[in-house]
Amino acid sequence: MGLFDFFKKKETAPEAQEALDKGLEKTKEGFFSKLTKAVAGKSTVDDDVLDNLEEVLVTSDVGVSTTLKIIDRIQDRVAKDKYLSTSELNHLLRDEIQLLLAENNSNDFRNFEYGDHKPYVIMVVGVNGVGKTTTIGKLAHKLKKENLKVVLGAADTFRAAAVDQIKLWGERVDVRVVAQAMGSDPASVAFDTLQSAVANKEDVVIIDTAGRLHNKVGLMNELGKIKNVMQKVVPNAPHEILLVLDGSTGQNAFEQCKQFTEATDVNALAITKLDGTAKGGVVIGISDQFKIPVKYIGVGEKMDDLQLFDKKEFVNSLFK
Repeated sequence: MGLFDFFKKKETAPEAQEALDKGLEKTKEGFFSKLTKAVAGKSTVDDDVLDNLEEVLVTSDVGVSTTLKIIDRIQDRVAKDKYLSTSELNHLLRDEIQLLLAENNSNDFRNFEYGDHKPYVIMVVGVNGVGKTTTIGKLAHKLKKENLKVVLGAADTFRAAAVDQIKLWGERVDVRVVAQAMGSDPASVAFDTLQSAVANKEDVVIIDTAGRLHNKVGLMNELGKIKNVMQKVVPNAPHEILLVLDGSTGQNAFEQCKQFTEATDVNALAITKLDGTAKGGVVIGISDQFKIPVKYIGVGEKMDDLQLFDKKEFVNSLFK
């Protein structure tokens, strides 16, 4: 198996599907209870149903822009079939959301090719509390299971707790951690991590970064410095800038995505904590609006509950 061939494998394991279904339960319950009320007493999809459907999608954190696209598509279908029944609305809604995501986003993560980057460098960004460190630990576990050599860089030197958390995850999943004293220069930690990864011929480097909310200029400068220093060791690093967002924060996740994408070249998203929220619609809106691939979703507490995101599987699970 090639270095990143495992990303292309189809995750058809029943336990993965079960975890996804279970992780989206709260979103499904909230969404379908609203949808049932939206069509109550109606036999066909008319303007009232569409108005109600618009409200259902917006209040499910799909986002206004994406909601309007979905409503326009359904209106077009209704115009073609004057007698579209409300019982058909679920299937129609599912199909249109899948089509929208397929048209407006890149391929799913398992289809990505990374070429021959070694080490492959991932810089992880996001505010405190979104599950950034847990995502790093779970991702390291996923890579380690594929017999890849992984090293973590504790470059969030702003908080002692962040360094300690990374070290704990390193012990838990048995991967090496490079750390310095609290208050050290984050770029120095990143430099040391990459230098040692090259020397040890490790496959993947995951660099944590400070999770405090910066102003945009401060954030841009800090992340830019880390990138520049890394490139002295590995040209073109980082190959991936992974933004971690907490799905349970709904519209706040959109705002965080906006801030971070303006500050740095985010090219991958992980959306966490979907199992504890009814706001899973945020995945649909963020996928559509930012045109950045959602690569991972967190659907539970267990080590294997960080899943590769598949648009079709996600929407199918939502409409089961």
